[in-house]
Amino acid sequence: MPTTIPPLADLLDPIRDYARRAGAVIMTHYQPGGMGDDVEAKGDGSPVTAADREAEAIITPLLNALTPEIPVIGEEAASAGDLPEIKQGPFWLVDPLDGTKGFIKGSGEFTVNIALIVDQRPVLGVIYAPAFDEEFGGYGIDTAFMKQGDGADQPISVTSPPPAKVRVTASKNHRNQSALDAFLAGREVADCDARSSSLKFCEVAAGRADIYPRFGPTCEWDTAAGHAILEAAGGLVTDVNGGPFEYGKADRKFLNDSFIAWGGTDPAEWFAKTGS
Repeated sequence: MPTTIPPLADLLDPIRDYARRAGAVIMTHYQPGGMGDDVEAKGDGSPVTAADREAEAIITPLLNALTPEIPVIGEEAASAGDLPEIKQGPFWLVDPLDGTKGFIKGSGEFTVNIALIVDQRPVLGVIYAPAFDEEFGGYGIDTAFMKQGDGADQPISVTSPPPAKVRVTASKNHRNQSALDAFLAGREVADCDARSSSLKFCEVAAGRADIYPRFGPTCEWDTAAGHAILEAAGGLVTDVNGGPFEYGKADRKFLNDSFIAWGGTDPAEWFAKTGS
């Protein structure tokens, strides 16, 4: 029997609340001057803190109670080998603290990411940046929003058509400069801003950047929420050749290949111009 999925509009507010609850716990650990020795290394060498674990411990039970039939894939549980079977059904992806390296260094560019995957596509996403009290979300089409502090939700959308000089946002800690230079060769670039965490997706979704190329591996929980929000803002995410970018790669431990997050830029036109 197919899993029953509640209306996405009904799921949005609870997910926003869960992200904020996790963010509040993270902020009890946040040290703007940088953390001391309260950092461990996971099996893949990436860092993890108590904040990562405590945030995920808040979100996962809440999602299980909200949608008991829909499994939850959380970064920290997955890293420990705790992976529920997803088969071909819907599932949640949770990154309880995206941008851990920046968090450890005292940067405010870290986020809580929650996304719902249906038919290998992210259909709902929420990103909360607790240090900035800034929230982004969206589902489906034309529902993307941002909220700053106690302000009201503000609709956001990609810049379309894009400006003649492209505005690029790229990874601060994982940049492949040679691949980025090759991708942008022959293009007029207005600026290339380096950001941490899923906030790069938000920059494109809010029309503050036009493209986010990522050359190198990520995990599905790193990208799913931002992917959903970007599509809700009128953008899209593809592989580096303009093909589909899908989720549910359990056989690869939910590892992504390189991708491009597009604002108002048409991938077909981009690749036609470059001859790729």
